[in-house]
Amino acid sequence: MGAAGAPGSSNAGDPATAASATSTLESVESLDQANEMDRGLNNRHVQFIAIGGTIGTGLFLGSGKSIALTGPSIVFVYIGVGLVMFMLMRAIGEMMYRDPSQHTFINFITRYLGNGWGKFAGWSYWIVLVLIGMTEITAVSTYFITFFNTFGIDLTPWKWLIELVFLVALATINLVAVKAFGEAEFWFSMIKITLICAMIVTAVVMVVIGYHYNAVQIPGHDGVSPAGSASLANLFDNFSIAPNGWLAFLMSFQMVFFAYEAIEFVGVTVSETQNPRKVLPKAINEIIMRILIFYVGALLAIMCIVPWTSFQPNKDGSFASPFIMVFQYAGLNWASALVFFVVITAASSSLNSLLYSAGRHLYQLASESESPVFSKIGVVSKRRVPARAILISAACVLMSPVINAFPQVHSAFVLFSSASSAVIIFIYILTMLAHQKYRRSADFIGDGFVMPAYKFTNTFAIVFFVFIYVTLFLADDTIGSGVAGLVWLAVFGGYCLLHDRFQNRDLKAALRG
Repeated sequence: MGAAGAPGSSNAGDPATAASATSTLESVESLDQANEMDRGLNNRHVQFIAIGGTIGTGLFLGSGKSIALTGPSIVFVYIGVGLVMFMLMRAIGEMMYRDPSQHTFINFITRYLGNGWGKFAGWSYWIVLVLIGMTEITAVSTYFITFFNTFGIDLTPWKWLIELVFLVALATINLVAVKAFGEAEFWFSMIKITLICAMIVTAVVMVVIGYHYNAVQIPGHDGVSPAGSASLANLFDNFSIAPNGWLAFLMSFQMVFFAYEAIEFVGVTVSETQNPRKVLPKAINEIIMRILIFYVGALLAIMCIVPWTSFQPNKDGSFASPFIMVFQYAGLNWASALVFFVVITAASSSLNSLLYSAGRHLYQLASESESPVFSKIGVVSKRRVPARAILISAACVLMSPVINAFPQVHSAFVLFSSASSAVIIFIYILTMLAHQKYRRSADFIGDGFVMPAYKFTNTFAIVFFVFIYVTLFLADDTIGSGVAGLVWLAVFGGYCLLHDRFQNRDLKAALRG
């Protein structure tokens, strides 16, 4: 597995022995002997890539549904889930700090849990990325059409062309150089951050002056939103942890969890980052502050302006964007166009990152393959990017408009893609289990980027991920995902483990012969 096969990687010693291995920390240069990638990402790029990984379209469009579920207590859910995701990132960060030549954190699953689980996680994660990419390219074209609809321009007939142009543009950015990808993500993140900060500042000013607003028709919302005023009282009046019942409160955890999905993306950039052992800890440690500012800060600002009871579903079950609501109440009638422009940016950022990550994961799978044909994908271009893996991943994402054109195929795709949300929970659990094995192995270094109180924090994170999976069976619209995920684990996971077991048995028999 290239650089993943570090000396002592398969030996598990006792904690005392492992803790004494503080002198075995190898230099990045020595570990990079098998790393063909270009370390073209600097601190600025990684910091904003980490921010981009925590801010998706869900915050701008989907937060209204989560607010409607539990009211102001949704803030505690975001903080709680954010802390658990921070534990996940500390586990990934500790292993990546130990060996920053790895292209993906999935490699540590292979190293510490075996080739069977590594193969399951590697292929599952790549498939998940492609499936999410297919939904993101559809979202990009939908938001693009919505944006131009605000100016009276209907681009619906050109939906397929919009998807093609966006995908080609983002694939080209990924193919040029890793630095080009980093610059694109920097500016994508700047746009998202600017809108969030503008919304928070607008809300603060409205609260300070006691702003009163009239009833208004909000774009994307059925009916007229009632008049009201900006006040902290909107947060505290008749406050309840579970105003809509405890089942709704429990359901909010999975919704928030999936909003944080892809937060682990920064762990895929390490092998292409300058000074990774300096940059990575800083990027990960600041994740919790970003959560507080961008998620919690934005939600508090929204609910100070718009009473949480005002978030009601439309006939089709959708919700109006809370950001549009705040700006409309402030008298900014062009707000919907602005928000959808930023949403296009957020979706493009997600798709850009997914192409980057999918390309690296497919490259890793191909470079480990024993197939002469498939291994040809595991090469880098003259620009030191995995061009073939990126192009194949992009081609798979491009199947989205074709699938959407056939209703029967689309229905099967929706079920399959919904399972991807469940499968990623398995990958998070395997990552935490790999971290536990790392801490008990001879690879562990006590003076690295060590996860604090790992026996408790690691176990707590695993229990939480299991809890999230259980909540999938609490609602009709998510039970299919839960069942499909278990089927995938049993069928594909079982195949990977059995294949690895028989392969090892044949190898042992050959050695005895």
